[in-house]
Amino acid sequence: MNTDVDSRHVVVIGAGPGGYPAAFHAADLGMQVTLIDAEPNPGGVCLYRGCIPSKTLLHAAAFINEAKEIADWGISVSDPQIDLDKLRARKDAVIAKLTGGLGQLSKQRKITYLQGRATFKDGKTLTVTGGDGAAQELTFDAAIIATGSQPIHLPFAPPSERILDSTTALDLADVPDSLLLVGGGYIGLELGQVYASLGSRVTVVEMMPELLPGADAPLVRVLSAKLKKQFEAIHLETRVAAVKAGADGVEVTFEGKHEATETFDKLLIAVGRRPDTNGLGLENTGVSVDEKGFVTVDAQRRTTESAIYAVGDVAGQPMLAHKATYEGKVAAEAIAGMKTVYDPKAIPCVVFTDPEIAWCGLTEAEAKEAGREVKVTSFPWAASGRATTLGRSDGVTRLIVDPSDSNRVLGVGMAGPGAGELIAEGTLAIEMGAVADDLAWTIHPHPTLSETIMEAAESAGGHSVHYAR
Repeated sequence: MNTDVDSRHVVVIGAGPGGYPAAFHAADLGMQVTLIDAEPNPGGVCLYRGCIPSKTLLHAAAFINEAKEIADWGISVSDPQIDLDKLRARKDAVIAKLTGGLGQLSKQRKITYLQGRATFKDGKTLTVTGGDGAAQELTFDAAIIATGSQPIHLPFAPPSERILDSTTALDLADVPDSLLLVGGGYIGLELGQVYASLGSRVTVVEMMPELLPGADAPLVRVLSAKLKKQFEAIHLETRVAAVKAGADGVEVTFEGKHEATETFDKLLIAVGRRPDTNGLGLENTGVSVDEKGFVTVDAQRRTTESAIYAVGDVAGQPMLAHKATYEGKVAAEAIAGMKTVYDPKAIPCVVFTDPEIAWCGLTEAEAKEAGREVKVTSFPWAASGRATTLGRSDGVTRLIVDPSDSNRVLGVGMAGPGAGELIAEGTLAIEMGAVADDLAWTIHPHPTLSETIMEAAESAGGHSVHYAR
């Protein structure tokens, strides 16, 4: 690789939340950058077919639900009238605004943006093929793979307009009378709540004993209580054995705890995502891929081919946009020769359902599995003044602390409205090596939901102003 940063040509393949931050950071560091993606502007799956459109629809869903619940406050609101065309247009306008803005930022940084698909010819060269079939060859000093992931499909589910995945569900072609959601993870539950609020009778089937595998049970229980009221049915420890799509619906056969054959208007498959390395030509390079399809990388996100790096979903779990952004910046700095490493102490996870669920660091379940002694302290939102004013006292904030190390904060979790915004304080506490007293003695504004973090920290010391055990 050239020693002069200004003369280095960096090619970034994929312009999602891992790719475009890597490209922007590399350009800001003075390198020559080419960014390649199939879309007309940067954004990737997150902006075009994932995080942003789903959160736009979830905002609409939350308003519909609040309009129904406000009757308990003595305020009558007529049933919301849903115009799907306008709702889709709103979603598309948000996507266009954000991706267009990224396009402008790319131009301002003098990044060469190529709309097309890239294939490695070898460890120093790749071919970019545009939508018109025209191809060009590029050589590079360093390349960053940021091609993301794609939905996993059930192998026995036939192609049909009645069978949706996390991408096609966001098109919002219509609102089916009945919808089967296959998979009780965060993607499925978010989309399930959108469709339920719009009028679908939603049924969920999940193979595991609980929804949201990976999240601590006390957090999941808060959401489950709400979903049991919103959804038609939730079948745990149950799997889909067969699917038959016909003119009148989708016939599904269940096995496990719930054994039956039922028919639904549509089926939404949300059983996870897999890394997308199809057509990259990795076989022409020294890049290694593990048994799950993830590209093997080191702490600087460098692959087994020294000039090629990988970030985001394609580089391993967790498949989260903010983790991809962090990795993209690390890779850009590594290419620039800076001392940098990917070593986060905590990565926040957020489920944007209603109520939201968020956690970071060590979970109680992980501690038990590892045989690690921890102390779990919690503060119920029923004791929160702000939660009570919102009519949302069903939430909870939990801290996982190390009792042998001055109650050092190891993990934070919460369930309730705004949990996704609140979790950043917990993430910072873990990154900074804070102990519970650091949070307890930090003055939090009143009345806010952030006080639940302070009071959960106080509980670690055996005292909480508004909660007596």
